[in-house]
Amino acid sequence: MTGRRHRRTALLPAPARAAGRGRRLLTAGALAACASLSAGCGVVPGATGGSGNDTVTVMTWAPDATPATNKPGMPALARAYARWVNAAGGIAGHKLKVVTCNESNDSVAAAKCARLAVKEGVAAVVGSYSQYSDSFFPPLESAGIPYIGGYGVTTAEFTRALSYPVNGGQPALLAGLGRELAARCGPVALVRPDSIAGDELPGLLDAGLEAGGHAPAHDLLAADDATAYTGQAATALARAASVPGKKGCVIPALGERTNIFMDSFRRARQKYPAVRTAAVLGSVDQTVIDASGGRSGPYEGASITGWYPVADDPRWDAMKKVINEQAFGDNRVDPTDAGVQTTWIAYTVLRAVLEKIGSGPVNADTVRRTLDSGLAVETGGLTPRLRWPLSGPFASTGFARLANADVTLQVVRQGRLVSATHGFVDVTASLQAADTE
Repeated sequence: MTGRRHRRTALLPAPARAAGRGRRLLTAGALAACASLSAGCGVVPGATGGSGNDTVTVMTWAPDATPATNKPGMPALARAYARWVNAAGGIAGHKLKVVTCNESNDSVAAAKCARLAVKEGVAAVVGSYSQYSDSFFPPLESAGIPYIGGYGVTTAEFTRALSYPVNGGQPALLAGLGRELAARCGPVALVRPDSIAGDELPGLLDAGLEAGGHAPAHDLLAADDATAYTGQAATALARAASVPGKKGCVIPALGERTNIFMDSFRRARQKYPAVRTAAVLGSVDQTVIDASGGRSGPYEGASITGWYPVADDPRWDAMKKVINEQAFGDNRVDPTDAGVQTTWIAYTVLRAVLEKIGSGPVNADTVRRTLDSGLAVETGGLTPRLRWPLSGPFASTGFARLANADVTLQVVRQGRLVSATHGFVDVTASLQAADTE
């Protein structure tokens, strides 16, 4: 969750941040209007697709070399995946061509990536990261291009008719973390970006906390590109330690800037009573834990919520095999990174779509229709079975496209991120109660 408000200039408006019942009505209306895109939303059926009968063109984008969150491993894995399937003859007789784009954590660049997708005639945008959904969705929607497996960084990914998310995004992670911490923490302090995307975080965390009978978190804002967070760390520690006898919790949710916050936190914590730390995957992973000192670092004992099984789970072996064969030595492709994992699952969905289409024509229209037809995708246990009904259990809560409300609960023990429970935890009830206005 990164991005400053003044950079978030949308090229076209989107209903993603409409509030309350009005937002829900907009979402429901958009889904109804786009239920058959051949009849609306400015789509010319079959106008986009692959580059020939035997080649399917798709796009993956993510930010790279920016002062905030960077996810270069996502496009890098997408290219490795294409090399892997093409070396084996393609998917259902179709070779795969992947076009990549640097989204640059910028609304203008995000829109340019989307327009490039339209120009290239891609069949889908797959396994990508961008917080600028109000910039990239309109060009995709005008061409009927589905967005499969976005990182889940914006609410719009769970409302737009052409979005097919593979995880529960930040909503599920924060609701799950709040539920986990409700019985364990005294006062809770959330340190999050001072951005539009960051504005949505407190209500999601509070939904989980309140489900466990806990008071709402203290909401602390921070710049997403700061080089130090001394003031925010001191304030978070003071709030978390404000009730004598109750060990509070500090939750940084600053994306790649979380490690910078924790440097400030580690220096400041000696002046305050002991507190716990907690985070969501995407802000913290094994590489961050290692870099911060491992078992002697500030994350030891921290609770972490994730979308998927821990990185050493054997269910990731197929992905690791592809990385070893096709991206060996490319340090951008880290199998512990949640972005890389999301891209892998998104391409698993694409593979299921292409296998369902078989030898028929593959383009944005046929991919979208296949997804909308009730296709159920198995991901080898990395997620529950994925389907995207037009009206699911979250349609009335503003998350009409959310198809996976399961999270995993993890903990840092001896410097390693390990499972805290067996299996997934369903946070449907907490999400349905969340206030994201």
